[in-house]
Amino acid sequence: MRRRLFGFIFAGLLGSRAIFSAGFQEAVRDDLGNAFPAAGSYRRIVSLAPNITEIIFTLGAGGRVVGVTRFCDFPPEARLKTKIGGFLDPNLEAIRALDPDLVVAFRGNPLEALDRLKSLGLPVFILDIGPDLEAVPRTIEKLGRVTGRIAEADRLVSEIEEKIRRVDRAIRGVATRPRVFLKLQGEGLWTCGRESYLTDMIGRAGGLSVTAGLPKNWLEIGAERLIADDPDLIVVLARSGDDFDRTRAWFEAQPAFRSLRAVRDGRFGLLDENAASRFGPRLFDAFESLARLLHPDRF
Repeated sequence: MRRRLFGFIFAGLLGSRAIFSAGFQEAVRDDLGNAFPAAGSYRRIVSLAPNITEIIFTLGAGGRVVGVTRFCDFPPEARLKTKIGGFLDPNLEAIRALDPDLVVAFRGNPLEALDRLKSLGLPVFILDIGPDLEAVPRTIEKLGRVTGRIAEADRLVSEIEEKIRRVDRAIRGVATRPRVFLKLQGEGLWTCGRESYLTDMIGRAGGLSVTAGLPKNWLEIGAERLIADDPDLIVVLARSGDDFDRTRAWFEAQPAFRSLRAVRDGRFGLLDENAASRFGPRLFDAFESLARLLHPDRF
């Protein structure tokens, strides 16, 4: 496998591609080390996470998906699939009734539910999320192998690499790195911490997350902390332009926040919450958008 943009050989992490020799098919291992037959032998797949659903459809294997969570809304075709509950509360009986030959899970699905599915004799392929963007191509490649869509996965990873190259070229040599507070969708000052891939994304896009030093993936900070950090830019993950406008108006209406540099200068940016919060291909569209927000003069 060719050297990837990120500076390491994915083949060393994932194992070599499926081998077709004398009927032999190399197994692919999930992120817990469990081996599964490769080369697309699965025909009834249940997805337990929106990003997994999106990747499988993007690889052209959506026709094999028989069940998804109620949050799986992209691509639109995914909405037509049988719903098996939510990300945190999958309905085990509904999953069992679909008679899947593969259940694909993601970190965050309750381990108790996954163990129960295994006890029912269902094969559960578990993928993990990493603290950086490199884990997305790894996830795509593993799903490509287990669904037999190796060439499609390789093309998708190449497209992702090109998006990253474009950003790298655009921001090379920037003199300043804006300090960013990233506001997650919903109430309160929820944001990303040191272990979140969004913190890595901000850094790769040419910024500095003011909460990068805080532990955990996601956390809520207090107003005092935000005032002390005084970011140059507030980036809001929003589902729509109206949601973004409401969040911006909330910041501007808080007397305590009027001294913030970002509020005073009107420096707010919108990122599509649906794309940025899912560990899949569209995350890199959000990555490009973020780089444009941070360094508009470079685009």
